[in-house]
Amino acid sequence: MDGRDYEEAYLDNLKREAYFDVVTGLLKWDEVSPILVGAEEYLRLRRQGLDLLKKWSQRWRGVVGLKRRLTGRGMLMVNDKQLSSEKISEEFAALDYICDEEIAEAVYFSLLLKKPLLIEGEPGVGKTEIAKVLAAMLGSELIRLQCYEGLDESKALYEWNYQKQLLFIQGQGKAVEDVFGEEFLMVRPLMKAILAEGTPPVLLIDEIDKADEEFEAFLLEVLSDFQISIPEFGTIKARTIPLIVVTNNDVRELTDALKRRCIYLYIDYPSIEKERDILLKKVPGIKPAVALQIAQAMNNLRSKPDLLKKPSIAEGIDFARAATLEGIDGISDEVVKRFLPTLLKNKDDIAMMRKGGQITWLGGI
Repeated sequence: MDGRDYEEAYLDNLKREAYFDVVTGLLKWDEVSPILVGAEEYLRLRRQGLDLLKKWSQRWRGVVGLKRRLTGRGMLMVNDKQLSSEKISEEFAALDYICDEEIAEAVYFSLLLKKPLLIEGEPGVGKTEIAKVLAAMLGSELIRLQCYEGLDESKALYEWNYQKQLLFIQGQGKAVEDVFGEEFLMVRPLMKAILAEGTPPVLLIDEIDKADEEFEAFLLEVLSDFQISIPEFGTIKARTIPLIVVTNNDVRELTDALKRRCIYLYIDYPSIEKERDILLKKVPGIKPAVALQIAQAMNNLRSKPDLLKKPSIAEGIDFARAATLEGIDGISDEVVKRFLPTLLKNKDDIAMMRKGGQITWLGGI
C-alpha cells in the first residue's frame, strides 16, 4: 500500500467510525467536521515527516557510499598511505615504472594479506625494480639479499665478529661468554630486516633460484615466525614485519612450500605499446616515433627462436639512450646493426646477426 492509498483508507475508516458514533449518540454532527479537518492536517504533517526522512536517508547513503569508496573495499593503509590497485598503478607510474593492472593487483594483494610477493620472469623484465619502486612509494628502507650458489645462514642472517671478540678478550681479560653480545654480531640482510623499527622495510630476496634448496628451507623457517634463535644470545623477534619481495629467474623450480606462502606474479616481456611507454619514461628526449620503432625492433628480436639470449627491457633502454644521444631520428636495419653491442650480450647471437642478410630479421622497421 503506497502513501496515497494509506491516506484514503485512513480517512474512509475515520468517517465510518464518526458516522457510527453520531448514530449511537457519542458525537454530534457539528463535531464531525473538525475531526475530519484535524485528520487531514495530521496526514499532511505525516507526509512532510516522511519526505524529510527520505531525504536524510538518501543523504546518509551517499555519505556511507563515499566512505566505502575511500576506506572500504579495495583500499588499505600502509605506512600512513591509502592504497588501492589503481592508486598503486598511479604511484608506480609517477616513479617511472609502467605498471599494468596485473602487477598492481599482485602488489596490492601482497600488502593486503601481508604475504611475500614472489615474482618470476625472464631476466631484465623489471622484477627487482618492483621492490625498489615499492620502497620509494612507501618511504621504506630497501634491504637487499642477493642470492648465489653456496649462500648460507651466516651470510644471510648473522655472523659473529671473531676478530673483535678475540681482541676484546685479550684486552679486557674477560671470559669467553662475555663476548656473545649484540655488539659482536655482524648483522646480515635478514637479521637487519627483523631488527628494523618503525616503518616496515622492504626486504628484497633477489634471484632466490641461484641459492640451493637447503637455504630455501631455512628461509621458510625464518619468514614463517619472523624470529631468530641464536644459541649463545637467545631469541630475537621481529620488531616490525617487513614487506617481502622474492624474485626468481627460473634457473630452477622453487618448492611448493615457498610458493604457497607467497602472492604470485609472472612478468613477461612487454607488449610493443608498453615497451614504447617504458622508453618514453626512461629515456629523456627520445622522440615518440623512435620509441615505437625501437619497441617494434625489440619485439621482433625476441620472437626469433635462433637467438640464444633474448634482449631484455634494459638492453632496449640502452639502445634507446645511445640512439637518442646520437640524435638518430629513425631506426633502420643499418642502425640496429651498428648498435648491436647494446642489444645482444652473446657472441654467437651477434655473429649471426652480422652475417649477410640476417639483420633483416628485425623486419618492418
